[in-house]
Amino acid sequence: MADQVLFYSLNQKFVEQETDIPPQAEQVMYYSLAIGHHVGVIDCLKSVLTCPTDEYMHWIDYISATPEAHAKLARLLKFGEISIDITHVNLLANAFMQQRDKMVSPYKEWTETLLQLFQAMTKEPAMYLMIKRVK
Repeated sequence: MADQVLFYSLNQKFVEQETDIPPQAEQVMYYSLAIGHHVGVIDCLKSVLTCPTDEYMHWIDYISATPEAHAKLARLLKFGEISIDITHVNLLANAFMQQRDKMVSPYKEWTETLLQLFQAMTKEPAMYLMIKRVK
């Protein structure tokens, strides 16, 4: 496999448990999940975009006019994996929207996919993206 960048989106979460949770306690469990106590929670991710690493770098060069957004996505090369959550959406969406009319294929299509995912994240703030480099 060539050097690739894989984008994954949170598809669903489920609680790993040996017994059923009584109905009276379900709301407590859901509240605990909402405030960040993820004991026994498994995230299920689905692949939403794949691109060659060199093309990924060309793509994010379009947003170099927004240094913070570019740096966020460029960290993938250093760390091999990054995540994007609701706190990154405004910065990244604005950077890509400012440049999408200047983009050519396939970057324009990738941008549209990413913007749709960002829009979904604003509707469901628990959603996030995991971006991974596979060599």
